[in-house]
Amino acid sequence: MEIKDLQSIVDNWIKTYGVRYFDEKTNMLLLMEEVGELSRLMARKYGEQSFKKEISRNEIDDNIKEEIGDIFFVLTCLANQMQLDIDEIMSKNLEKKTTRDNKRHIENPKL
Repeated sequence: MEIKDLQSIVDNWIKTYGVRYFDEKTNMLLLMEEVGELSRLMARKYGEQSFKKEISRNEIDDNIKEEIGDIFFVLTCLANQMQLDIDEIMSKNLEKKTTRDNKRHIENPKL
């Protein structure tokens, strides 16, 4: 799926099922909630925390995928409601990183 397609699909979903976009502040708070849910899973799968009850690796992986999808959805909502083109944003962002960091990581002895 192309990013432009994703933005259009999310916009259509909101207009069909969501009635309207939540305001930007609400969506920003929802984004933080979703990132927190992903963080919780990552801390338990890759970090030192454990789950309260036994959970299978497949279920953990499925939950991580679901949270990443939720994050993409809310980010796309924010971009749509602010009339931002994610393709353009990411192209400029990668260009900035390439210009700024083209040797930074390669020359980093820690890596």
